[in-house]
Amino acid sequence: MRRVLLIVPAAVAVAAVVAAATGQLGRRDPSPASAALTASPATATVAKRTLIRSETVGGSLGYGDAVPMMVPAAPGGGMVTWLPAAGDVLERGDAVYRLDQQKIPLLYGSIPLYRTLAAGSKGDDVRQLERNLSALGYPGFTVDDRYTASTATAVRQWQKDLGRKRTGMIEPGDAVVSSGARRVAELATQPGTAATGTLLKWTGTSRVVDVDLNTDYADLVRLGAAATVELPDGGTATAKVTAIGAPTSNAKGDGATLPVQLTVTDQRKLGRYQVAKVKVELAAETHRDVLAVPVEALVARPGGGYAVVTGGRHLPVRTGIFADGYVEIAGAGVVAGLTVGVPR
Repeated sequence: MRRVLLIVPAAVAVAAVVAAATGQLGRRDPSPASAALTASPATATVAKRTLIRSETVGGSLGYGDAVPMMVPAAPGGGMVTWLPAAGDVLERGDAVYRLDQQKIPLLYGSIPLYRTLAAGSKGDDVRQLERNLSALGYPGFTVDDRYTASTATAVRQWQKDLGRKRTGMIEPGDAVVSSGARRVAELATQPGTAATGTLLKWTGTSRVVDVDLNTDYADLVRLGAAATVELPDGGTATAKVTAIGAPTSNAKGDGATLPVQLTVTDQRKLGRYQVAKVKVELAAETHRDVLAVPVEALVARPGGGYAVVTGGRHLPVRTGIFADGYVEIAGAGVVAGLTVGVPR
């Protein structure tokens, strides 16, 4: 018992020395706030950085809005006897549908076939037709705005290949005109019905990302602005803003959204995703090679503004862009390599 009684006081004495050395004797552990004030500050170096202010929003990957393909006006009507399947991609020269088993092909351009074209016709629609014939491999004429006998010869060869009467003339409804290749999104009718109204709905062939952007972030987008798309599997793809619509009220009726469409630069980066929910990082503002420090290095000044602590003194600074935990700073004495304090 005596040996035990002698050991215990010794142990208590050691504990007291340790507690005194660590400043914990007679009080609780300091709070994080008081520890930050009493601990020695860390330091950071003012350095040049590229800061990008951005916002991450949700988006939908797909082929964009599907628009209706209306039957071109054509005398005599007729019956739809064949249609492509949903998902098919139609290019120049491909049949969009069959009218009484006659192929109605796709041509590229912006002018519908609204009149009869024959030898002697002139105009931009003649040039458009000749560009398409040339692209399809029919030679022997000059691409211009004049429908010549040589043009008629090429048209007759085209009509032969389509299985039509070789008239050498083009009638309204003989082809469907579109700005480029199209992807069939859905069918609106079926073979055996009258050729009238909407036959199908189609989209472009490139996958795009649609974003309903809160109007609070409208300054984040402009035509041609770059963005990063994050796919469900974590992969990323670069995109750019290609369309900005007019603000509309959202479905909940509690605000307005701005429809924005982005086109992915390299479609291969999207892998096999056809339709998916994605994240979009919009880069609104980029400041290159600016002097910056961690945001924690800023110290509020009495009366407003900020300073950094260097060499035991407060150096007033002007702040610029905040991004990725850093802040752009400038002011007298602010140079690259300057060491500033960062409170722990």
